Amino acid sequence: MLEIITSDHLTPLRHGFFTRKGGASSGVFAGLNCGAGSSDQSEIVRINRDRVAQAMQVTPDNLITVHQTHSNDVAVVEEPFQAKPPEADAMVTKTPGLVLAILTADCQPVLFADHEAGVIGAAHAGWRGARDGILEATVAAMEGLGAQRNNIVAVIGPSISQRAYEVGPEFLEDFLIEDRDNGRFFAGGSGDKALFDLTGYGLDRLRKAGIAEAQWTRHCTYSDPARFFSFRRTTHAGEADYGRLISTIRL
Repeated sequence: MLEIITSDHLTPLRHGFFTRKGGASSGVFAGLNCGAGSSDQSEIVRINRDRVAQAMQVTPDNLITVHQTHSNDVAVVEEPFQAKPPEADAMVTKTPGLVLAILTADCQPVLFADHEAGVIGAAHAGWRGARDGILEATVAAMEGLGAQRNNIVAVIGPSISQRAYEVGPEFLEDFLIEDRDNGRFFAGGSGDKALFDLTGYGLDRLRKAGIAEAQWTRHCTYSDPARFFSFRRTTHAGEADYGRLISTIRL
């Protein structure tokens, strides 16, 4: 049985932040691993993606993903990609029946909608993508399809929480060089390290972009291994690889 987290802000659009439950993968990938870039069996990943497509009520070809690279590039999707997917970290569309799907394993999956204009978006926002403007770029791309900024709602799904995201002093310094006010997204860690509030940073950037509503579902990927994959938890455990969660939205 698939487990799907939804938000009232995105309803009645069909959408969901899928947990790892209900998939066909095993071992460290146990559950719904949708990451073709993982070392999981490709056939098993395809089965998992097919289950997601079925839950979203589309054919597998209409479950659209991109080659994510931690960039601020946004793809405008009008139909399924005919060749390999482009490099991008967000997608927008106004085409009914296409499912925009983002893969994550600690980074922020962000789903967007302008219900009045009939425009949706989905973004993968880790610290680098968020700092480089992927969230604002997604909003701008939605406007290019007819959305109104003050009508757009955005929901951040399961992501690593501040208490689990310890970073080094160079990381903190880079954010302070960009904007001294970014210090409010850091708390004291062990030694000279700090704890980074990735979702707080993402919410702040979304709200400064002038959209109607931004929220986080408040699910931490690191602290709930039964429900979520986590790159950082896998690294700390010394495991060879990790699964990828999928988050989806369609008109």
